[in-house]
Amino acid sequence: MQISTFLFPKDKVAFITSSMSMKEAMDHLEQSHYSAIPIINGEGKYMGTLSEGDLLWKLKNTPGLHFDNMHEFPITDIKKRSRNECVSINAQMDDMLALAADQNFVPVVNNDRVFLGIIRRKDIIEYYTRNITD
Repeated sequence: MQISTFLFPKDKVAFITSSMSMKEAMDHLEQSHYSAIPIINGEGKYMGTLSEGDLLWKLKNTPGLHFDNMHEFPITDIKKRSRNECVSINAQMDDMLALAADQNFVPVVNNDRVFLGIIRRKDIIEYYTRNITD
């Protein structure tokens, strides 16, 4: 089965842009209630995923960085502790299971890596649960 059936489209997904500051990223995470959020560049391409943990480690390990000056630090300076893999819109559901084990969501891109949306782990688990019990 093609994953497009399960796509939660970009216009319904919270994401941040690669030009944002740490403060802006933190605000977006707070508003969305996500623990991790996709990063999109100015061309709409998927650049990775930023997690709450990435922000906290940056805050802890950067001398002089504190809540009052987070707006001065771009998210591009934040090291990502884990790599969230994306998949092509042409992928099959079988390609998703291994990724869902390690990621809350799987970013979906077109052939040019333009971000199209996400497949939520919940939807992947429900799909496999239905197919195992049917």
